Amino acid sequence: MNPVELAASLLGLANIALLVRRSVWNFPLALASVTCTGIVLWEARLYAETGLQVFFFATNLWGWWLWAQAREDGDGVPVSWMSARARIAWGTLTLALSLSLGWMLHSFTNAALPFADSAVTGASIAAQILLSLRRVENWVLWVLIDVAAIVLYLSRGLPLLAVLYAAFLVMSLIGLRQWMRAAR
Repeated sequence: MNPVELAASLLGLANIALLVRRSVWNFPLALASVTCTGIVLWEARLYAETGLQVFFFATNLWGWWLWAQAREDGDGVPVSWMSARARIAWGTLTLALSLSLGWMLHSFTNAALPFADSAVTGASIAAQILLSLRRVENWVLWVLIDVAAIVLYLSRGLPLLAVLYAAFLVMSLIGLRQWMRAAR
């Protein structure tokens, strides 16, 4: 068992539990988790996902700042829904990013599963930004990402990360339900 993968998993679970509760204190755990996860993914030659961890580190710093600026009610920071037009724009940009990154990895690296890796990566970038902006739709994306990541990690022999993402899937469904209530 890889101790760095185990640390990433435990820190990630604690991070998501705090996100579901809309607590600004999720961010320190997120920073530690994505650092550990990046190391594991680099060793597995999932380069897009490794780069994603660098992106997550930066956006978690930004999200921490944004969330700290938001006024917390008794249950956490306020959240809201996107407009239909914004959803279409985000979907289009996410698809374009995922396909472009997949093509680059396929053409210029020895990446394992470049298009699957890039689909998870592109959607994760969008979801992380939407999470920082406190949009409910981030959880819909995380549910889809979690399902795809489970398959991807199992195919690359990363069972602890697959189990982590199975737990993330359950927590993402809970987060979606909680944030939908909070947005009402």
